[in-house]
Amino acid sequence: MPSRGGRWLCVEALDRWERGRGFAEEIVHGLQAEYRPDPADRAFLMELFYGVLRNLSRLDHWIGGFRKGPLDPRTRQCLRIGLQQIFHLRVPDHAAVNETVAVAGRARGLVNAVLRAATRERDRLLAEMQVAPLALRTSHPEFLVSRWVDRIGEGPAATLCAWNNEPAPVYVRANGLRVTPGELAASLPDAEPVAFHPAALRVRHLPPSWIVGGLCYVQDPSTLLACELLDPEPGETVLDACAAPGGKTSYLAERMRNRGRIHACDVSPPRLDTLAANLDRLGVQNTRTTAHDWLGQTPPPFEPASFDRILLDAPCSNTGVMRRRVDVRWRLSPGDFKRMHGLQVRMAHSVAALLRPGGVLVYSTCSLEMEENEASAKRIARENPELQLETTRSCSPLADGVDGAFAARFVRKP
Repeated sequence: MPSRGGRWLCVEALDRWERGRGFAEEIVHGLQAEYRPDPADRAFLMELFYGVLRNLSRLDHWIGGFRKGPLDPRTRQCLRIGLQQIFHLRVPDHAAVNETVAVAGRARGLVNAVLRAATRERDRLLAEMQVAPLALRTSHPEFLVSRWVDRIGEGPAATLCAWNNEPAPVYVRANGLRVTPGELAASLPDAEPVAFHPAALRVRHLPPSWIVGGLCYVQDPSTLLACELLDPEPGETVLDACAAPGGKTSYLAERMRNRGRIHACDVSPPRLDTLAANLDRLGVQNTRTTAHDWLGQTPPPFEPASFDRILLDAPCSNTGVMRRRVDVRWRLSPGDFKRMHGLQVRMAHSVAALLRPGGVLVYSTCSLEMEENEASAKRIARENPELQLETTRSCSPLADGVDGAFAARFVRKP
C-alpha cells in the first residue's frame, strides 16, 4: 500500500471516525498499519486529527458561518482540517490552504474559497469566539458543560474544559520488578518526579529502551489510586476483573513481589493478548489471563469466596480522562451516566460472591460523575449487605493536576 500524506490520512481518519463508533486511537492505529506513513506524516496526522477532535464544534461553527446548507462528509472533513491548521497550528496560511485543497477532490473550489475567506477574517472570528458560550468556546457538548457548571460552577467548569483541550503529557510508572524510580530517573535528565505518586515520572521524550526492556509502563498517576486502596499482599489470591491492557495488573503484581496469584480477566480476547504481552515484557510471573463477560449469562470460572482481594475497574464514561481520550466527549449522550451506573452495579454484584469473608473489594472508575462514583458505591453497599463500604478516594484535574479517578473500598463481613 503506497504511503499517503498526513492531510489525506487525517481526512480518512475523520471520515472513519464519524461513520463508525470506533475510538480515535483505534482508527489512527489502523490507518498507520494500513498505509505505513513516514515518521513526519505520522506525526502530522496525530497532531491534526486530535486537534480537530478537540476543536470540533468550534470548527463546525465557523464552517456554518461560511457555508449554509448541507455538505458531503468528505468536504466537511477537508474544511475542518484546513481551519484547524489556520487557527490552531503553526502552519503558514498558503500551505494550509493549498495543501488542503490538493486533497479535496471535486470540492477544491469550495474548500479554497472557504479557507481563503477564513484567513481574511481570522481576527473577527477569534474575537467572536472569545465571548461565545462556554460549550462552543471550549468545544464540548452543551449537556456536559451544563452538568459541570451546575455541580462545580462556571469558573471551575471552564478550567476543566481548558484542561481537556491540552495535549496530555507522558507519564510513566517505574516498573519496580526491574528498576527503582530513582534509577530510572537518573538515566534520563529530563525525567521529573510526580508529587501524586512516588513511582510516577513525567518525561518529554520516552526512550524506546524503557519500553522494550520492561522498565516502565505508560500510565497516568491517577490509575494507581485504586491499586493503592486495594493494597494486595504477597502470597494472596487476587482478581483483576477488567484487567486489559494491564497497567493496574502489573502494578498489583509489583506490590505482591510476584508472589501469590493474580487472575486477570477481560471480555475481549484480543485485549487479553495485549495484556499478556505487556505482563511478559514487564516481568510479571504470578498472573493468569481469562476471558469472561461479567454481564453475560455464563457463570464465572472461579469458585465462590475464592479471592482475598478483587479489583473491579469498571467500564465508565471516561469523563476524567478526556485530555487523553480526546473524542470521548463526542461519543457521550445525556443518558449514558445512568446507563453506566446500572452496568457498573451489575458487575459488582457478579464479582462480590467471589470475595472471601474478610476480603477486600475495590470498585473504581476514571469518571468525574456522581452517578458512576459515589452513587454506584452506595448502591453496591446497599444491594450487597455482606459488603461494608469502608472508604472512598478520588482525584481530579482541578484538585490534583492528574486525570480524574474514583475508588471505593469494601470489606466483606464475616
